[in-house]
Amino acid sequence: MRPDSVTIADIESARERIEGIAVRTPVVESPALTRISGSRVSLKVEGLQPTGSFKVRGAASKILSLGDDEKARGVVTASTGNHGRAVAHVGRKLDVPVIVCVSEKVPDGKIQSLRASGCKVIVGGDSQDEAMQTAEDLVNSDGMTLVHPFDDGDVIAGQGTIGLELADKMMSISHVLVPLSGGGLISGVALALKERIPNVSVIGVSMSGGAVMAQSLQAGHPVEMAEVPTLADSLQGGIGLENRYTFRMVRELVDEVVLVSEERIWQAMLWAWNSHGLVLEGGGAVGIAGMFSSMVDPGADAVIVCSGSNVEPEHLQALGQSSPDPGEPK
Repeated sequence: MRPDSVTIADIESARERIEGIAVRTPVVESPALTRISGSRVSLKVEGLQPTGSFKVRGAASKILSLGDDEKARGVVTASTGNHGRAVAHVGRKLDVPVIVCVSEKVPDGKIQSLRASGCKVIVGGDSQDEAMQTAEDLVNSDGMTLVHPFDDGDVIAGQGTIGLELADKMMSISHVLVPLSGGGLISGVALALKERIPNVSVIGVSMSGGAVMAQSLQAGHPVEMAEVPTLADSLQGGIGLENRYTFRMVRELVDEVVLVSEERIWQAMLWAWNSHGLVLEGGGAVGIAGMFSSMVDPGADAVIVCSGSNVEPEHLQALGQSSPDPGEPK
């Protein structure tokens, strides 16, 4: 892979590399969303991955690209939960030592899931950026390899395999809605889809509070922002002032970025549960929240990437107690 560049050939190689660790998730039609939007809407259900989110694709792509000596020294990462869980899962399958650094703001449920996966967890710092600094210190002191949550060519290539699967199945796609955080997922998906379906419109969706990539795009360069509480906690964190890949790729490949409110995110989580029996974490539901906001014109052929299903226990309980009739989103 060329420095600071990802190609469609890299994504195709990643698809071969991760076969047997990541699964090819289904695309299911959503009659409910089709009815209220006037567009044909389908869901790419990444919560069916073995770790409950798309992150296993990028983690497998990166770790499988390492040499034997690098694997023996181990890997380290920083995570809000899903990425760390994916790295731990791949590390366990490949017998690679894993350390995951998390901030004190990561929910306890995700920290316990990480520890149950067999990795070492280091908790400290007020933000994802501070957790990343801890991970980078371990790279420098112990010779471990950093598996970056998003700003890494092999990780981006792994996430881009979602785009290949969509293009293989649905060449008629006109719009794809993708959760947007650090940009690794949407960068890979957008690159793969636009190589196969040049006229496709890629829309990034994030929460309205603390959406660092959206603010960076508006500023014209990476910026820092304080993290704020959100249902979409898996989308929290900065993009890095020295961002190498994703800021440029999002700026060049993503057609639109839309922010959604906390109320819309919760409505989307409820809608997915009541309409499809589908458990989605807040970050995994933002694309559905975007459809509620009329982001796609009637008549479009749209796919929503539902990126993860790792819901906090209290949210899962609230979903189970909700009305069986989702009603129309207001």
